[in-house]
Amino acid sequence: MQKGQVVKLDRGYPLVRMEDGRLVRCEQAAALLKGSQVRAVVGDVVEATVPDGHDKGIIESIAPRSRAFVRKDPTERAVPQVLAANFDRVIVAQPLADVNVRRLERELVLAYETGATVTVVLTKADLAESEEHVAEVRERVSALVGSDVQTLVVSENDLSSVEAVRALVPPNTTAVLIGKSGVGKSSMVNMLVGEDIQDTTPVRNRDGKGRHTTVSREMVAIPQGGWIVDMPGVRGLGMWEADAGIGAAFADVEALAERCRFRDCRHENEPGCAVRAAVEAGSIAPERIASYRVLKQETEEVRERREEARRMRGEKASDVRKKPIRKGKPRRKR
Repeated sequence: MQKGQVVKLDRGYPLVRMEDGRLVRCEQAAALLKGSQVRAVVGDVVEATVPDGHDKGIIESIAPRSRAFVRKDPTERAVPQVLAANFDRVIVAQPLADVNVRRLERELVLAYETGATVTVVLTKADLAESEEHVAEVRERVSALVGSDVQTLVVSENDLSSVEAVRALVPPNTTAVLIGKSGVGKSSMVNMLVGEDIQDTTPVRNRDGKGRHTTVSREMVAIPQGGWIVDMPGVRGLGMWEADAGIGAAFADVEALAERCRFRDCRHENEPGCAVRAAVEAGSIAPERIASYRVLKQETEEVRERREEARRMRGEKASDVRKKPIRKGKPRRKR
């Protein structure tokens, strides 16, 4: 049995880079599939055997993960789906000319939830109307993500911008690259590697958008650097145990909520609501509060469905993370 790491996941069969450097296509051991809900994903450290006369290796065990990128499985009511494991940074890609703020907020929540360092990269800056437009969008996105998150702009016509992204992935580190289909992830990977290893398609003239090209999750080696996991464009970004991620992505809202009169304030019509007061004063956008409410509600609904499923199976309820009680604040009477 040898140790290895899953470097690609394509059609359900992990490709494992063994300790001796071999690349072996593997299947998961029947005992592993039967006894656990864990499935090997890109980045996982595994133990595998390669039986004589067998056309595939067999993954016998998966090492505990240092962190994982998790979303709610889009095909199930309350099941998590792990997309990648054991990485150091999450890079969120958004096209500079067409930033989707609502999606960016959701991506940031999931990225923060992993516990990894988070960076936003604005792609396709060469399509921007002007330098002033680039600066304006970068400033707007920087204000949204906060001072703790670096915001970079990358353009294929500016080698220094590519080097700035490459510096995010030094040797012996791994970064996960996420973003919707067509935002330029594959093109950015090609620029980081220095050659066209990922298929790309030209952007459409009418709207500057690309088309989906990456179909498998894969770890790509960056020359003189670490590894980057190029993930297919993810349409569904359902929340899964995202309380910490929401708290980080919406730190401004949560800080305001601490000043509400009632600790269970829903920020709707309650008296003494600091969040609503900030909206009325124009210091925070109502759309941002709307996104915050949607994500909080979605996370709570997933939690309730998960607990209901546990009860149906006759299992004990899990420990639900509760919001810390704010001392000195009365609970609103119902």
